[in-house]
Amino acid sequence: MLLRTLFVFTTLLANAGPANILCAEQPPVDVRVMSFNIRYGTATDGDNHWDLRKEFLAETIRAFAPDLLGTQETLGFQKEFLATQFPEFENLGVGRVNGDEDGEMTALFYRKDRFEKLSGGHFWLSETPAQVGSISWDSSLPRMVTWVKLRDRRSDNDAAIVFFNTHFDHRGVVARIESARLLRQQIEIIGGDDTVIVTGDFNAEEGGKPYQTLFGDLDGAASPIVDSYRVSHPKREPNEGTFSGFMAKSVTGPRIDWIGLTRDWQVTSAEIDRTSRNEHTPSDHFPVTAVVTRKKN
Repeated sequence: MLLRTLFVFTTLLANAGPANILCAEQPPVDVRVMSFNIRYGTATDGDNHWDLRKEFLAETIRAFAPDLLGTQETLGFQKEFLATQFPEFENLGVGRVNGDEDGEMTALFYRKDRFEKLSGGHFWLSETPAQVGSISWDSSLPRMVTWVKLRDRRSDNDAAIVFFNTHFDHRGVVARIESARLLRQQIEIIGGDDTVIVTGDFNAEEGGKPYQTLFGDLDGAASPIVDSYRVSHPKREPNEGTFSGFMAKSVTGPRIDWIGLTRDWQVTSAEIDRTSRNEHTPSDHFPVTAVVTRKKN
């Protein structure tokens, strides 16, 4: 009986032929995305100072194992620390004031063995986005977006991934609204026919005008992106806060850190990472994550 079974299986395999085997449908490939405001490393945070938490922060990133990582409030030496901790990543980021290696960055990271960089750049959240360090509206500081266009070597989809990472102003009410409008425009211009992922600290709560400007209908047109967390969790809950102030129990504030996606992504999961140690978090924001796959054409 065993010999007969082996004979039938071998015959079927032979009849299938190499071409049919190669053409067999492949399972979708996950892309793991993380957005993390890591808190600027020169802040006088006492027991939560960068030097006392940087290893914990790296462990938190490593535990999720992102393919794409967007960071905010990242100083040059913090970017270099992460580059040392994660040599498998390539990074892109410049200072928001002078466009050099000084000052806060919206530095992003991507796995260099998986992704090939096709292009990339930066623009400032102002009325003159190509002008380095430019400020407009009621913004208190220069704010910017860093982006990179990537070919996914593990995907047979021809569309590139355009990955945007940003940090909106914390004081300017008008600036946050106009920044959302500008980002939405640039997603459509730079993203084009490719697929898009957006990470950031938006300093705005769900349902507010910046959120609606980015994700809602605008001038009769649907947004090019959706909120991955709300796709995964359709019902709003009271414990969705993403600003921790380094306190693990601080979960009831607004959800101000978002991961946006074009509609050609399927959301497998989207979460707020509540990692803590001795009631302290690795940064003053909880990181947010999403695991996504491209939808079939």
